[in-house]
Amino acid sequence: MIVLLVLAMLTACAAVIEDLSGRMFTFPQQSNTAHVKLNVTQQELSVVTVCHRSFTDLKRSHALFSLATSSNSNDFLIFWDEATKEMMPHIRDLRVEYRGFDYKPNRWHSICTTWDSKSGLVQVWFDGIPSIRKFISSGSNIRGTMMIILGQEQDSHGGGFDIKQSFVGMMSDVHMWNYVLSSCKIKNYVDEYQFTPGNLINWHALDFQIVDKVLIEDKWNSCN
Repeated sequence: MIVLLVLAMLTACAAVIEDLSGRMFTFPQQSNTAHVKLNVTQQELSVVTVCHRSFTDLKRSHALFSLATSSNSNDFLIFWDEATKEMMPHIRDLRVEYRGFDYKPNRWHSICTTWDSKSGLVQVWFDGIPSIRKFISSGSNIRGTMMIILGQEQDSHGGGFDIKQSFVGMMSDVHMWNYVLSSCKIKNYVDEYQFTPGNLINWHALDFQIVDKVLIEDKWNSCN
């Protein structure tokens, strides 16, 4: 595997916009500093879909996607709770739990999460399998300067990282839309067929900044 970029270990590198098609972020060790910041200009969200792929062998709880504003540290958080074996979306600092997902170690998993503030309903698609729809929060949009972090869980706006919640492994194909994707479009994403990239976060034109030890490498898959 060819390491394409080795990023600064103690300070943040400058933000860049790059096509990361066929590549992945590698988080090689536990840390309370290493992370990737994803930059967006959006200041308000009433509807959202986030999709990503991840690969880990962690045997503890960890964050997969963390969006914080100055008023809510868990405005949109995707979190795996190892103790209960539950995927936990947090929205507007509230959470719901989904159990029964086969979150196996050492394999790629595709996870998409949708939320609509009008209905208040959240849904998780795990490797193409939809969860039930649950009520979490309605009538209040995600609003303010959005800090989006991969690799850590924010307990404050852009900080408050806990090493015991950090992500170790690989992450790829992160997209975010300001609307709910249809089931067919989510299936296309999961199956890696043609789909419309995220209009807020687009892996093919990613605006990001890396802090501490995170690598960009060629993404690898099992040989057929």
